[in-house]
Amino acid sequence: MESMTEDIKKYIRNEVTLPDYSDRDELEEYLNETLWTEDSVTGNVSGSYTFNTYKAEEYICHNLDLLAEAVKEFGCDVNVLERGAEWCDVTIRCYLLGQVIAEVLDDMGEELEKAFEEVEKVEV
Repeated sequence: MESMTEDIKKYIRNEVTLPDYSDRDELEEYLNETLWTEDSVTGNVSGSYTFNTYKAEEYICHNLDLLAEAVKEFGCDVNVLERGAEWCDVTIRCYLLGQVIAEVLDDMGEELEKAFEEVEKVEV
């Protein structure tokens, strides 16, 4: 979750213009849709976030409980060991995506309020 938090913050800083969104809900919806397929956050498009099996193994090492939750939530009927560490890492990242986005936006509370106030002033 820590690396995802930093990746999402970096994505927002570099790729998102906050005043382009009318409110938090609109921004959150955009981020959920966009980051699902953003390799720098989930690795879902390429099938790997790390492009390194050993690194992926390190990431999932203490997150097997999350992997089990994700597989159940997504209804996966696969042998995760056959899929490999990188697939497992991506699955966990996709599973946590919405939660981490919400937490990042919570942490950005004041910054978001100011940006959305600017939008309201321009619209009036």
